[in-house]
Amino acid sequence: MHYIAAMNVHRKTRLLEGLGQEVRRRREERGMTRQEVADASGLSLRFLGSLELGAGNISMIRLAEVAEVLEVPLSALFEFASEPDHREVIALLGLRGAGKSTLGPLLAKRLKVEWIELDERIEEEAGLSLAEIFALHGEAYYRRLERQTIEDLLETGKAAVIETGGGIVTAKETYELLRRRCTTVWLRALPSDHMARVQAQGDHRPMEGRPNAMRELEELLEARRPLYNQAEITLDTSRGTPSEAIDTLMKAIQKIR
Repeated sequence: MHYIAAMNVHRKTRLLEGLGQEVRRRREERGMTRQEVADASGLSLRFLGSLELGAGNISMIRLAEVAEVLEVPLSALFEFASEPDHREVIALLGLRGAGKSTLGPLLAKRLKVEWIELDERIEEEAGLSLAEIFALHGEAYYRRLERQTIEDLLETGKAAVIETGGGIVTAKETYELLRRRCTTVWLRALPSDHMARVQAQGDHRPMEGRPNAMRELEELLEARRPLYNQAEITLDTSRGTPSEAIDTLMKAIQKIR
């Protein structure tokens, strides 16, 4: 049995993805619906939706018409391309028990870069524990801190391996930022492995008072699968050794750099 590493997003699609995200951002800033922009620019609603999803290869003439409707210069839709390239920052994704805390330090050591546990950095910035952040301020506040912490890390221009929280993929703009400016890696594992690894760490809270804990975990993984699948690399951590996983991951990273 072996690890599986797969590139889900190729370099070629990054330009289209960035363009689509910028078009959607500008449209939402103006408070326009897709239908309004489609009607005003002469595009079909379906094609505009495809464009915003990063799948529509639009001509420059038609894109100029979209820019005119959005009341921005055509060049403004490509501002994302001038952002510093921080592709040497690797963001590990996955629920607890995926193997982030095991493989992250090993990968950072192999790459000779800093290893960063994002939630620990957030706690440092807030001066509060995660439990206190959620109890006192709620999830929305945590998500704002999460995004700001990532932006600050990227602005340093330093290569790093980052362990992200399991729910970061549900924060739309933050996840888009990671996918645009980092190499994203989904550490995929079987639900049983997730649960066993969390227990092995001495944390039995996921099962306490929850007879259907495994089913809930399976449902959560299934619900988030489409989001995790948007990562550039998928690494199956349910089989093999950590050393084998790092070897496979290094090869996948080298292919896309």
